[in-house]
Amino acid sequence: MTADATLKEVADKGYAKPEFLVTTEWVAQHLKDPKVRIVESNEDPLVYPSGHIPGAVEIDWQRDLNDPVRRDYLQKSQFEALMRRAGVDKDTTVVLYGDKNNWWACYAFWILQLFGHTNARIMDGGRLKWTKEGRPTTKDVPSYPASNYTAPERDDKKLRAFRDQVLDHSAKKLPMVDVRSPEEYRGERMHMPEYPNEGALRGGHVPGAKSVPWARAVNTEDGTFKNAADLKKIYQEEKGLKADDDVIAYCRIGERSSHTWFVLTNLLGFNKVRNYDGSWMEYGNLVNVPIEKP
Repeated sequence: MTADATLKEVADKGYAKPEFLVTTEWVAQHLKDPKVRIVESNEDPLVYPSGHIPGAVEIDWQRDLNDPVRRDYLQKSQFEALMRRAGVDKDTTVVLYGDKNNWWACYAFWILQLFGHTNARIMDGGRLKWTKEGRPTTKDVPSYPASNYTAPERDDKKLRAFRDQVLDHSAKKLPMVDVRSPEEYRGERMHMPEYPNEGALRGGHVPGAKSVPWARAVNTEDGTFKNAADLKKIYQEEKGLKADDDVIAYCRIGERSSHTWFVLTNLLGFNKVRNYDGSWMEYGNLVNVPIEKP
């Protein structure tokens, strides 16, 4: 299958912006393309050393994307240093993939957008699909010549929501999507199943938020995104969201909601979706704010 054919395979699924998604076959054809940098981003830091796509560099969500002191993301100079170490310049197509059906790949993709690096893609299916297809992996860590990458100041306005905006959104009854598990949404759990109870003192959800667990957007057999028709049934027909709505998505710490942000923004073409990365870890600990339980 040619590279053009693999891109057509994505386009045939009806996505609004198919250019932000590539197949495993497309990646296999571009392993040695100097204009492409493959990036693995996982929840578990032990996954990358156990074997990764040949030539892929690692971006660790905690070590590389978060400020070491502030509860915030890295700043302009830190982002530039990260891109330079990875040998990425403005013309480099960054292709991200990872574990957990691309939670952290979408999280990294979203942060790239905060710095205006729109030349980025998600490998559909992530590690799960690549390994199920028996494609090659290596434990070798690649090294690339440092680039001279320069970035604008980080711009949070369009893509990121903060707690006061969430409170305002809720008060005005504007659409919000809670992408956590149904048990978390109902306040029966403060964390994902099989995860430790970390952080939040109260359970429930932001008043008015609709429950749409992130996993509904993916095919369980290989971790790929469902086609546009199926996604529209979930988000638009079932939940009543519209492409021109002002939507805020949240989860526990912002990674699952980055996945939903990617679905709504790039696969369904919603015009204004923001990720509340403070999510329930912040909201569930706030004093004197309303919560809701079924």
